[in-house]
Amino acid sequence: MRNGITGKVMMMRRMLLAAAVATAGLIAIPAAQAATPAEQFVGDTVQKGTAILTEKSLTKEQRRAKCQDFLLGLIDLKSVSEYTLGQYRRSASPADIAAYNAAYKDYALAVYQGYFDKFTDQTLKVTGSYSPTPGDTVVKTTLVDPSKPGEKPLSVLFRLENAGGKFTVVDMSAEGVWLRQTQRDDFTGFLGQHGGDIKALIGVLKTKTEQVKAEKKKR
Repeated sequence: MRNGITGKVMMMRRMLLAAAVATAGLIAIPAAQAATPAEQFVGDTVQKGTAILTEKSLTKEQRRAKCQDFLLGLIDLKSVSEYTLGQYRRSASPADIAAYNAAYKDYALAVYQGYFDKFTDQTLKVTGSYSPTPGDTVVKTTLVDPSKPGEKPLSVLFRLENAGGKFTVVDMSAEGVWLRQTQRDDFTGFLGQHGGDIKALIGVLKTKTEQVKAEKKKR
């Protein structure tokens, strides 16, 4: 499909790379730069992710399992998943929403894990934060790839929600393009072309998940 899910493949890959690098802890953020609770949260998250990725006693499968648990505690995948359905969520049955959430979770974790396995030397620097709405904070960062010394650092933003004193990541942006919103546009575009059939979208996500897992097995 040229329109819909596959219409922005290259941009999505770039955004997911930035997001995976940051959430995996493959980054360095000086603690002194974490001036706000949200920025401190990002810094603490980095340390936890780094500890997992640098633990030499872990097998590849153990490391992947720990990374998955880490992600599930960091990102509100259920909230992100349901957001991407847009207006189609209102008319969907509880069973379809539950099945979609499960398929989206498997897809997102498979994609992130694929990038965790591949990229290990990027660095990221917190440059500030702001609150667009009460309870939401956007942490501003820049991502540098040492393998590309002449390339301009990538601007990466993280949108955090604060629920009862606990931060969770609900969206990420690379160069001004928000991942959650991009997925919502693509997925609702697909649903618009397929009569709002969420089961069809679930099928696409499952196929893509299997493709990502098959690619990982080749490495």
